[in-house]
Amino acid sequence: MNPTEQRIRELAYQIWETEGKPAGEETRHWEMARKLAESEAVGEEKPAIRTRRVSKPKTTSISDAEQPALLKKPRAPRASTPKTPKN
Repeated sequence: MNPTEQRIRELAYQIWETEGKPAGEETRHWEMARKLAESEAVGEEKPAIRTRRVSKPKTTSISDAEQPALLKKPRAPRASTPKTPKN
């Protein structure tokens, strides 16, 4: 028995147990196990995905007290327009 068939057999047995050991589902369990074993084999062949390193924010030597405060520009007052009565 080759390693792939042994792995399919193990997976089918695990599926059968997790489903409560139902009778008459051997074919379905075997197909599910075969697909899982194939996906495992394909996953082993793929190269590992390299993640990008994210740089840390640069720190400054200026303390918070020395940094100028960023203030919002004050909002200009709205021009008042006289209300006209509706007819």
